[in-house]
Amino acid sequence: MRKLFLKSFLLFILFIPIINAQKPQKPSSAEIYNQIQKLNFLGTVLYIAAHPDDENTRLISYLANDIHARTGYLSLTRGDGGQNLIGSQLRELLGVIRTQELLEARKIDGGEQFFSRANDFGYSKNPEETLQIWDKEKVLADLVWVIRKFQPDVIINRFDHRSPGTTHGHHTSSAMLSIEGFDLANNPKAFPEQLKLEQPWQPKRAFFNTSWWFYGSKEKFDAANKTNLIAIPTGVYFPTLGKSNQEIAALSRSSHKSQGFGSTGSRGEDTEYLEFLKGEPLQNKVSIFEGIDTSWNRVKGGKPIGELITKIANEYDFKNPSASVPNLVKAYTMILALDENHWKTLKSEEIKKIIADCSGLFLEAVSNTQEATPGSTIKINLEAINRSPVDMQLVSVTTLPEQKTTVLNTILKNNSLQNSSVELQLPETINYTQPYWLKEKGTDGLYTVEDQKNIGIPDIIREVKVIFNVKINNIEIPFERIVVYKRNDEVKGEVYNFLDIVPEVTTTIQDKVLLFPNTKSKYVGITIKSGKNDIKGNLKLDLPKNWKVSPESIAFQLDKKGTEQTVYFEVTPPSQVSEVVAKSIATIDQVAYDKEQIIINYDHITKQQVLKTSEVKCIRMDLKTNQEKIAYIMGAGDDVPQSLVQMGYKVTIVKPEEITPEKLENFDVVMTGIRAYNTVKALAYKQDILFDFVKNGKTMIVQYNTNGDLVTSKIAPYPLKLSNDRVTEENAEVRFLSPGNPALNYPNAISQNDFKGWKQEQGLYYPREFDKAFTPILSSNDKGETPKDGALLIAPYGRGNYIYTGLSLFRELPEGVPGAYKLLSNLISTKPSVSVPNQKIKQ
Repeated sequence: MRKLFLKSFLLFILFIPIINAQKPQKPSSAEIYNQIQKLNFLGTVLYIAAHPDDENTRLISYLANDIHARTGYLSLTRGDGGQNLIGSQLRELLGVIRTQELLEARKIDGGEQFFSRANDFGYSKNPEETLQIWDKEKVLADLVWVIRKFQPDVIINRFDHRSPGTTHGHHTSSAMLSIEGFDLANNPKAFPEQLKLEQPWQPKRAFFNTSWWFYGSKEKFDAANKTNLIAIPTGVYFPTLGKSNQEIAALSRSSHKSQGFGSTGSRGEDTEYLEFLKGEPLQNKVSIFEGIDTSWNRVKGGKPIGELITKIANEYDFKNPSASVPNLVKAYTMILALDENHWKTLKSEEIKKIIADCSGLFLEAVSNTQEATPGSTIKINLEAINRSPVDMQLVSVTTLPEQKTTVLNTILKNNSLQNSSVELQLPETINYTQPYWLKEKGTDGLYTVEDQKNIGIPDIIREVKVIFNVKINNIEIPFERIVVYKRNDEVKGEVYNFLDIVPEVTTTIQDKVLLFPNTKSKYVGITIKSGKNDIKGNLKLDLPKNWKVSPESIAFQLDKKGTEQTVYFEVTPPSQVSEVVAKSIATIDQVAYDKEQIIINYDHITKQQVLKTSEVKCIRMDLKTNQEKIAYIMGAGDDVPQSLVQMGYKVTIVKPEEITPEKLENFDVVMTGIRAYNTVKALAYKQDILFDFVKNGKTMIVQYNTNGDLVTSKIAPYPLKLSNDRVTEENAEVRFLSPGNPALNYPNAISQNDFKGWKQEQGLYYPREFDKAFTPILSSNDKGETPKDGALLIAPYGRGNYIYTGLSLFRELPEGVPGAYKLLSNLISTKPSVSVPNQKIKQ
């Protein structure tokens, strides 16, 4: 019988996101009661949009906590193409952060999280482009797969499928695919390969979660015909939780810290509106579940289970939740006795958690190490405690993935802590811990995930687990726990992380781009890190034959796990222009290791390990610079300073409080990081100093800022107004408006070829209105749009130059785009050709 339970449980966890925050959740009596109420509701809603932070957390929280529906959010992408307000991670690393932020949000609002393989390749202005880059059929297949697995009764779209071109192309595409997938999910001819694992499913109805901002204003929405809308009263208060629905939603929304989406909770009446789109129309417009049996009666043999759970809820003792355990265990056995079906799998897991919570059953498996290598043996410390008068016995534990069962037969007396330990042998074939969607190389629009069962799973798939087989009232129940690692921090207290499986050795090249402006050699530093004790081998830097590397290889030996050693290779470029990728390869006992370990560690999300090929882009190019001294003022976070150092500049990071005339007098250029005027409040009080710096013959370069929430309206010495203008087609034609300007000629000659090979976009949030003192240098536009002339603006001020650019240098420089380096060198070197009188800023 236990093998049958284990098999169904393992099938369940392939799709259900059970990885909670590392620190164990310990629900209150009121929260447990809400879980019991949810146990008695058999209805499902799937909310669909394009990105992390697109979801309506008020509606998700209301459905999950007031209606008690199983509520999921399908974000087609992981938000890889966005900006990052908390660090310098971009692209797939930002996607990892935003994935975790969504998971944290769902823990707060009670929803579940899913993704497709679609890659957020950046802003798109129409769904035609989006669906072409994504590969429409594959993303549609993923959406259909999630519907078939999740089996929603109701689908709710965040965006309108009928308004292409009025919003982000990803947004409209998510709605268009949802409408198409609504019927395809029940069509056995659609994606038939999925039917080996799942059955067709037909949702009852689909809605569009409309809002006043889709109408342009609250006045227009108030005046609109709402006969096709259903009003959802989401402004409810949960007295047992002590929070309003809006307060819960705000906490959830605030999980999106990398996007600066901190939200303040509100209270009082609130309404969400849903427009009926497809399926069976509503007659009474009271509930989106109208005509759907959301009781246990929808399951064959389920009626007595529903009656028993109702009895449990009615008799629930908030002061003694353990009094519910006998009936909960009885209900558990009744659920297991049902024929195999979707709800049996879901509800058996739900009720197990409630049984553990009601009895205060705490089970934990803690590794003695945070990292381990395949084939190694680790010690797992086990903790089990029953904090109730309910009779319990820890019969055995089963360690995964080795499937080894250790018999314990330990009586779990009330509040008597039981500690034990087991050794776990990791298979040689166990996968390294990493985001599964990053394991294989994908395309610009789609991640590669070969295993159909993994599609939709939100998080890293962790294989090392312990199943505690506990007998409660003579019924043996398996409780699974992912193996964790914990330590005590003097400031934070108890800190949890998951156990990570790592390679025997990883290597990190100190620079991701190496610029060679001439044939002079450079030294490349590589840090070697051991994944276990006593490793030795050889390291080489693999480059094409026309690049010289010395020495050919370097021997290394690391005695202790986690220790590091940095070595250096001398690299000499060829005389001709060349772009190559160098790979770091460590060899131990004839086995090659080529991975770099990247750790993403922020307090608000689970610590993440990402393994990427350890490589560096080497560029031999004719780059001329004048060796100016640069003061760099960081904004939201970028890697531009490292790129400037590669170009040969002396760069100093200047903190806002350090901005004084005396501090700046030894610099030639001041450069602000991306979104500095959105995020650095102190700049509002430093502008006069910075403008005087320019007036005295120096150069100031301001990189892009968004047009909302500026810390000051005076970001330039002349009137300049930011807009939403952007050029998303990275290969769009670039026209020179001022071909004789030094920015295009000195010290490097710039041509249209220098704008080829740009990544994701050309630029964003260009100024649309600016003073005549500014000279626009470049013009470009996406297909079918008017020219955008605000990408690069230069204005003389006093004896110096003020430069504003919305070009995406923060993306292009770390990607090693040669033209971006040449253009930036020119901007740094530019000098005013004409001195104009000082002007006051117009308010």
